[in-house]
Amino acid sequence: MIEAKTRWAVAPWTDVQEQQAGQLSATMNLPPLVTKLLVQRGYTDEISAHPFLYGGEEQFHDPYLLHGMEAAVARIRQAKESGEKVRIYGDYDADGVSSTSLLILLFRELELDFDYYIPHRALEGYGLNRAAIALAAEQGVRLIVTVDTGISAFEEVEYAKELGMDMVITDHHEPPERIPAACAVVNPKLEQCAYPFKGLAGVGVAFKLASALLGRPPIEWTDIASMGTVADLMPLTDENRVLVKLGLDQIRTNARIGYRALAEVCGVELPTVQSTSIGFSMAPRINAAGRLDHAKRAVELLTAADYDDAIQEAIRLDSLNKERQRIVDEIVNEAEQQWADKCERAEAAGEKAPAVIVLAGEGWNVGVVGIVASKLLERHYRPVIIFGIDAETRKCKGSARSIEGFDLHAALTRHEGLLDHYGGHQAAAGMTLEEAKLDELEAGLSALALEWVSEEQWIPRTVIDLACGIEDAGLGTISQLSLLEPFGMGNPSPLLLFEDIELADRRAIGKDAKHLKLSLAKGRRMLDAIGFGMGEKAGAMHGGTRLDVVGELSVNEWNGQSKPQLRLLDLRSKAKSWNRFPSRDQFGAVYQQIRRNGQTPLSVLYDTIPSSLGLTKDEIRLMLDVFKELRFVEIRSGVVLAAQAPEKRELASSRHYQAAWAQYEQATSLA
Repeated sequence: MIEAKTRWAVAPWTDVQEQQAGQLSATMNLPPLVTKLLVQRGYTDEISAHPFLYGGEEQFHDPYLLHGMEAAVARIRQAKESGEKVRIYGDYDADGVSSTSLLILLFRELELDFDYYIPHRALEGYGLNRAAIALAAEQGVRLIVTVDTGISAFEEVEYAKELGMDMVITDHHEPPERIPAACAVVNPKLEQCAYPFKGLAGVGVAFKLASALLGRPPIEWTDIASMGTVADLMPLTDENRVLVKLGLDQIRTNARIGYRALAEVCGVELPTVQSTSIGFSMAPRINAAGRLDHAKRAVELLTAADYDDAIQEAIRLDSLNKERQRIVDEIVNEAEQQWADKCERAEAAGEKAPAVIVLAGEGWNVGVVGIVASKLLERHYRPVIIFGIDAETRKCKGSARSIEGFDLHAALTRHEGLLDHYGGHQAAAGMTLEEAKLDELEAGLSALALEWVSEEQWIPRTVIDLACGIEDAGLGTISQLSLLEPFGMGNPSPLLLFEDIELADRRAIGKDAKHLKLSLAKGRRMLDAIGFGMGEKAGAMHGGTRLDVVGELSVNEWNGQSKPQLRLLDLRSKAKSWNRFPSRDQFGAVYQQIRRNGQTPLSVLYDTIPSSLGLTKDEIRLMLDVFKELRFVEIRSGVVLAAQAPEKRELASSRHYQAAWAQYEQATSLA
């Protein structure tokens, strides 16, 4: 029997929702599956569904609804009128790079006297710092405009004032209790901010600032806004959906030089670029600059005016990304060994391993520890913090990733006395502390995790949109599902459940048989499925097995033909209720009949053998799976061929035989 690897949670579906979906399908001329997904995501009538599917820039909110926007615009215009030198102060991740790039384009258009500054991740760390502020004062800067940073920089803003500089802060991170007393603070998450959408990325806030200063939304810069929004895992709803949708259109039809160069080194086809292309191909290369070198390389790429310069910069970023991958693999291996050792020590002491994984290594690159944390979370499914230790200062800089039920930001706030600095969200955070405090932090966070996380939350959860049938998986319906794009956080690619379907065929494919290819049947309807990295499951099932499968629908293009395909994410088999199990004599009788015939169509076997030997079709399918696995027979194009000189092998050595026998024993023990 095949067990699901996660706990499945199918979203509730009511009769009222069924009626709403039917009405939408009729009024908007959309397939039922599409309208059911719309209703499931809260778009229950045409008034709400139409803007979601077809809306554009008219859905942007007034930028002046953001608290502090009027003051920010006034101070920047004052700098323009008085000829003051302005400095953009950004961050080194893809959102910070995008935000910085967008303000560069804006300030160029406004003809300000400006430059930009992004701190070095390893040498300076996140956010504003005194040395950078002092340098700005020395270089004649009179106004600093932050992007994607600054909301926690109370002391740094005060220091800037002492040096005769003003600050405009634009940010989207969680505000602390003490807000910096800057000229203007623009952040949709401020308690006093009534802005209707709180989910903007740093680049989204920068886009709103540009909209206010220009008196229009700069659609030509939505490509830059889409990069930071997708890369920073912001919800693709409300304004973010419009930003990314328009940005993808911009990239497909009128890509700027930097995007063209980046797409070339990524192997991305710009006319068909999707949000996943940004998230998994482009953004990692943008991030690689700040992780291993300096983020200004990525800014120079996104704002490049010359293709030769852009392609050289893109090649450098691609090289940095490959080096980043090598370093990540190295640290992951070391971290896994550390965790294994820690678990062994706990077991030897008769204790449980910590509920939160806290690991640190001297020389671990702080630019990639967040990626390492994500990989360990995926493997062990518990909150993870990975620290790099500075060999001289013994300071630890770390990144954390969390699971459902454990709010990292809240947990770190409970332990802020141990930390020099921290910030982030529920699911991801960064922090700095002294090496000597690591054990205390691990113990405190583990205690909170055991208190906050319920028993079932320690098992990863797959949230399924809908249960549907193979009849819903036609090419026409799949093409209409694209109306729901762009997919990402807050608007994920639909996960569908197909229940109690028959396995018509299965095989392991690809290098080292790593992947699983299935043919699924329900009556006369068929659906192909591909499970990447699931090849080992091929031996645990046989033809006729009843399955529940979860996956995403797509179109498989091959040799000029298009077929529906399910990208398999999880599956489980339904145990057969064997009333009896075929005897060895019955196995032998069926095999002898196959040998006498030499070659026999499957349809003939299914029609003749059950009646002559008193076997069911399921039992015949099991026998054929066992014979095929042991190389007693081959099955080609629906015909069974007996092997000429098969090696003598025991039936019980077959995995199919063992699995079926285990199911039979379980069924009879419960009878």
